[in-house]
Amino acid sequence: MLPASLDEAVTALAASPAAVPVAGGTDLMGAVNAGLLRPMALIGLGRINELRGWQYQDGAAQLGAGLTHARMGRPDFAALMPALAEAARSAGPPQVRNAGTLGGNIVTADPAGDTLPVLAALEATVTLVGPEGGREVPVSHLLTGLDPMRGGELLGYVRVPLLHAPQVFLKATGRTGPSRAIASVALVLDPGRRAVRCAVGAVAPVPLRPLEAEQWVSGCIDWEGDRAIDPAAAAAFGDYVAAACVPEPQLSGLPDGQPEGMDGGPGAAAARLRRTVSVLARRALGRALK
Repeated sequence: MLPASLDEAVTALAASPAAVPVAGGTDLMGAVNAGLLRPMALIGLGRINELRGWQYQDGAAQLGAGLTHARMGRPDFAALMPALAEAARSAGPPQVRNAGTLGGNIVTADPAGDTLPVLAALEATVTLVGPEGGREVPVSHLLTGLDPMRGGELLGYVRVPLLHAPQVFLKATGRTGPSRAIASVALVLDPGRRAVRCAVGAVAPVPLRPLEAEQWVSGCIDWEGDRAIDPAAAAAFGDYVAAACVPEPQLSGLPDGQPEGMDGGPGAAAARLRRTVSVLARRALGRALK
């Protein structure tokens, strides 16, 4: 089925509840080709032009769910939402960025999805459209299952507040070039509220907001002056974020209290991940404050 409008897509899904919506298909078709998914039918969203653009709306940007990563990586988009643009540019090789969409990234909810921590840090919301109309839900509520998609609903739009302030996205991968994140950090400044917002991706099933670390570091910044911060405070912030987002491994069953990390086990992996997150958070804060 190839609907030409969002309303037609909702109607098609209501008529065929077992059908699976598909936009870029970078995740869905991978699952189909691997034999992990056999949909009864597909509803192609690629012809719905209203979902492929973006526009200003009351101090925010309304992004169509069909907006591709390649489009989000362009300079005009990056000028307003630099962290989201950087996440889109790092989402994969060109063929993935040209096809993959923002809405697909959210609905698939892969823990390593590059745009997800940025949307969490920006406190974005989504518009879900179904037979009963549309409703707005925070991205964080959708991803955590606090307010999940209902039967017959499609993700139509993503609303991102425009802060007009520094934003940074950084990620660590296991190899050079575009690849899956081991850990990622999105950090944005909110001068209006004199606040720092941070989200860590890929280390848990959903992006994590270290709220206590955000509140603490916000009090260390000279908001009235040049937004300077003591280097020691920046380093402490990185450690604070890492400790909040990467839990200590279980050490039970080890002889004589031996740390599990000594033989390269889970303890060592957790320690490496903590260091990675700490460095990413510290660097992101430093770049945002420059």
